[in-house]
Amino acid sequence: MSINADTANIGDYETTYRDFKLEVPEFYNFGYDTVDKWGEDPNHRAMLWVDEDGSERTLSYAYFRDRSNQVVNALHSLGMRKGDRVMIVMPRVPEWWESLLGMIKSGIIALPGTTQLTPKDITYRLQSSRARAIITDVENAPKFEESLPDCPGIDFRIIVGGQREGWLNFADLVDKAAITVSPEVKVQTSSSDPMLLYFTSGTTGYPKMVLHTHSSYPIGHYGTGTFWLDLKPNDLHWNLSDTGWAKAAWSSFFGPLICGAGMFVHNTKGKYSAKLTMDLLSKYAVTSFCAPPTAYRMLVADDISGFDTRHLRSCVGAGEPLNPEVIEIWKNITGHTIRDGYGQTETCLLVGNFPGMEVKVGSMGKPAPGYVVDVLDDDGNPALPNKEGDIGVRIKPNRPVGLFQEYWNNPEATNASIRGDWYLTGDRAYRDEDGYLWFVGRADDVILSAGYRIGPFEVESALVEHPAVMESAVVAKPEPTRGEIVKAFVILKPGIEGTPELVTEIQDFVKHLTAPYKYPREIEFVKELPKTISGKIRRIELRDQEKAKYQSEHQ
Repeated sequence: MSINADTANIGDYETTYRDFKLEVPEFYNFGYDTVDKWGEDPNHRAMLWVDEDGSERTLSYAYFRDRSNQVVNALHSLGMRKGDRVMIVMPRVPEWWESLLGMIKSGIIALPGTTQLTPKDITYRLQSSRARAIITDVENAPKFEESLPDCPGIDFRIIVGGQREGWLNFADLVDKAAITVSPEVKVQTSSSDPMLLYFTSGTTGYPKMVLHTHSSYPIGHYGTGTFWLDLKPNDLHWNLSDTGWAKAAWSSFFGPLICGAGMFVHNTKGKYSAKLTMDLLSKYAVTSFCAPPTAYRMLVADDISGFDTRHLRSCVGAGEPLNPEVIEIWKNITGHTIRDGYGQTETCLLVGNFPGMEVKVGSMGKPAPGYVVDVLDDDGNPALPNKEGDIGVRIKPNRPVGLFQEYWNNPEATNASIRGDWYLTGDRAYRDEDGYLWFVGRADDVILSAGYRIGPFEVESALVEHPAVMESAVVAKPEPTRGEIVKAFVILKPGIEGTPELVTEIQDFVKHLTAPYKYPREIEFVKELPKTISGKIRRIELRDQEKAKYQSEHQ
């Protein structure tokens, strides 16, 4: 991989944006070609890991080099081969990084998933991907076992952190494997070979599978780590994201590992605590911090003025729009401006506020080096300044390195995301006279709540399985802390009365049927839903209604 630019600093944004180019080699493997190179220094820190009980481990790049090699050999001994698919669901434990690196080295396609998935979610993902194996922890193994009768293609079950009948123990399997990979076992991966499958929610149907290659995320995230996160080899970078989300790939895996930075990882299963976050930032001298707007809102709502943030030099936020008020309060307390960024599961960082660049508070920033990003009008042409339109990424004549390859096994969805020479992100924005992009909203009905991307179809499907529910519509309702919450409009079956007790019952029902973060935090019982002539629910009408109510109440 070669870069045609001074990538050590983006202080001169215009020059860097103009000159930056990524040249993708024919063959590339992130594990062997990047992570292992940093491991040549046996003392180079890769991770400072802190468990819930306060126990600590410091792990080097050399450790991850050797341990991922052992994973390669262990998987090969089971008969796993390049192109096989493995679902990986774990909390923030080192084995997640070891496994993912080992799969990348093996040419095995990884399917990361959040620990909040339910058996129904897992069944869909295993069936859709035709996965051959599972790697998960003791706590999540029972959910997979509920899915297995409907997923006969699973050949291997590997468990981390304990023993369970019918499962191979990760430590037993990996510890005995060799720490070097022989030429007979080592595979060569083309830059265009498939590497990762992420599931992303949409407004219709179940989640789509986003396919990334051995170049699109590993090489594409060079700009994410270098330009936006601004990471250096001596940094200690903390990203709050759960391992199951693409944001972890951005900021807990490729971004920092590309730059040789150290990662701070706090393995907690408890409720988010602003005080604990500040305690850890201070105690462990974290230098770079990445968090969703919800976390920043909770932090500034607490009294965090007494904490030591002298080591902190870089703060970024992504996942949903960040309130200007939060940015100002955080800066007054810590001295640092939160630099907003924008991208998707399908992309690397597309737009950002970069170090050395003037930050317009509330703006997403400017296009990242390596991308042509613009706001398009209804005819597919760049819109005039301050005119709202669709966010588009130019893919012709040159396709950006950091763009996903396709929605796997879904050519209709892939084609629907293209308009002429542009890939459409599905979001709306406007561009000001200085080239800064300002987020307006989503072009579809996807709900962004506390950084989670929630498709209404999934929640509606769960709701109608409740015996009292006849029909439902799910939309985003504005909410100060989470940005948006899931609100459900529900038509009950004849003869059933809507009561507060029924609201709680339906909410609990949805929590057990799908991932808990998707449940409707507010339910309104209605007699009818707005629909088009063809019978489609007009969610936009309900969403606008909730937005108008919110604005009226907060004027």
